[in-house]
Amino acid sequence: MHRLGATRSRLKADHLLQTPDTFIRSPLPGASGVEFVIHAAPQMGARFTEMTAEFVAGGSLGPAPAQRFVYVLEGELALTVGGREHVLGKGGFAYLGQGAAHTVRAVSAARAAVIEKPYEALPGAPAPEIVVGDEAAVTAAPLMGDEAVRVRALMPDGPEYDFAVNTMTFDPGAALSMVEIHVMEHGLLMLEGGGIYRLSEAWYPVQAGDFIWMRAYCPQWFGALGKRPAKYLIYKDWRRHPLGA
Repeated sequence: MHRLGATRSRLKADHLLQTPDTFIRSPLPGASGVEFVIHAAPQMGARFTEMTAEFVAGGSLGPAPAQRFVYVLEGELALTVGGREHVLGKGGFAYLGQGAAHTVRAVSAARAAVIEKPYEALPGAPAPEIVVGDEAAVTAAPLMGDEAVRVRALMPDGPEYDFAVNTMTFDPGAALSMVEIHVMEHGLLMLEGGGIYRLSEAWYPVQAGDFIWMRAYCPQWFGALGKRPAKYLIYKDWRRHPLGA
């Protein structure tokens, strides 16, 4: 249905709000039975890539050109790594270090968030380990003591890992306690509910299915609206010196 050019999507120098009405699907080399919505990529200035992968039953990802993090949004994926097969349902996730041999195949029609980032090695740090888990089994922690905003860390926090991925859940009416301005870059996928997101000098209504990219130092704030909790999946680069040293 034509909307006479109207959309909530916006692209600015320091942020992107990308809404489902503007998604374009693309194939990628090596993948079979998968279409990708490429949300963030170096072509727009991001230092990582985040995509939504849409699988038909039996579809599979191609080789990872960098570190890879997979979070299942719908359906089931079979991950084979280290000689073992893991079936990941909704909320299942996996971190696969750069060069880790693995396959990802859809048991049924499925959708997954896929984040890839070139690894920044840290002298003296051990090699990162493969992580396979289920979000439901991760203990939620209040954000800065606020029980109405809960964080689940899906990645280990150690010097060998150069990015973090969390889910954040906000009770209706809950909000971040401050406008954040920081060196970390973000990719954010709204999973449930909605609210208002401040990005730089603009305030945007957001809802499940929307994607947001935030450049380093983009002012940012979120407040949940409606009668159900709001939840998002958020990526940030982490534990590396800004000078690359």
